Amino acid sequence: MRILVTGHKGYIGTVMVPMLLGAGHEVVGLDSDLFRGCTFTPGNHDVPELRLDLRDVQPTHLKGFDAVVHLAALSNDPLSDLNPEITYDINHAASVRLARLAKDTGVRRFFFASSCSIYGKGGDDLVDETAELHPITPYTISKVRVEQDVAKLADHRFSPTFLRQATVFGVSPRLSFDLVLNNLVAWAYTKGRVHIKSDGTPWRPIVHIEDISRAYLAVLAAPREVIHNQAFNVGQTEENYRIRDLAAIVQEVVPGSRVEYAKDSGPGARSYRVDFGKIQRLLPEFKPQWNARRGAEELYAAYRSAGLVLEDCEGPRFKRIDHLKHLLATGRVDAGLRWREAEAARCMQA
Repeated sequence: MRILVTGHKGYIGTVMVPMLLGAGHEVVGLDSDLFRGCTFTPGNHDVPELRLDLRDVQPTHLKGFDAVVHLAALSNDPLSDLNPEITYDINHAASVRLARLAKDTGVRRFFFASSCSIYGKGGDDLVDETAELHPITPYTISKVRVEQDVAKLADHRFSPTFLRQATVFGVSPRLSFDLVLNNLVAWAYTKGRVHIKSDGTPWRPIVHIEDISRAYLAVLAAPREVIHNQAFNVGQTEENYRIRDLAAIVQEVVPGSRVEYAKDSGPGARSYRVDFGKIQRLLPEFKPQWNARRGAEELYAAYRSAGLVLEDCEGPRFKRIDHLKHLLATGRVDAGLRWREAEAARCMQA
């Protein structure tokens, strides 16, 4: 297929694009490259691209594609809390507009990167795609709204699919430390402390970036009738962990580290265990290959190789919210999170 990947220069996109190319797909990227300063390692994903804010997409940008893989978003709770109005503008309104334009220009398939975090306070019971949704932040509310609004566009010409991804982990050219396993290993390596910011009891399902990419490869190859207007949880049921259990794995992987809880830590607002049976039943070619321990080992090796320091993972270099605040404070982006003119020109030349 000829595929437009939005957010192709992000944490997931820089891993997914080479895998799409390896499967024989033709890929064009679309990204404003807001986080180009968060580069951890050189990528190998050079593809034709549109240096474009998601809010500025026009019909001409979408002509000739068989599918859209829509990853681009303000991609976690802290980012979305910074300015909820902008979050809804980008994550919800611009995403639905993209889907409408895709449909109007003849794109037949639309794959939306949703999130298991929309289950919110799911408790200890496993939840599947039929469970009641409990979005509690602008980020998760926007994901639910996109699913609801884009589902209404589905018809015989336009087939959306919603991939509710577990919490991601793994090494990427655009590494992010806003993710639980990435962060725990970073603290363990740089400070010898597996630093838990909650009381350790919340449940999280986790999934490696490569396995998320394998899920997209599976839906791209699937018959339309199997995935049409469907939501799929993306991950493995056995990869649900309490945060304290992830911490114990990290402690075992990183020599000399010990578990440490933040002062006055509580259970946190979100806790959910997710059932991934549907994707296993309907898309048997989706074969995830990673688990938490192997992921922790990969991260530890990468951090050692890079000589990572704590300031990298708890500062503007690789922590998305701090990076964005730095761009705002230095005037490189405006209040609407668009590159200012001089920076936009520099970005186009990069």
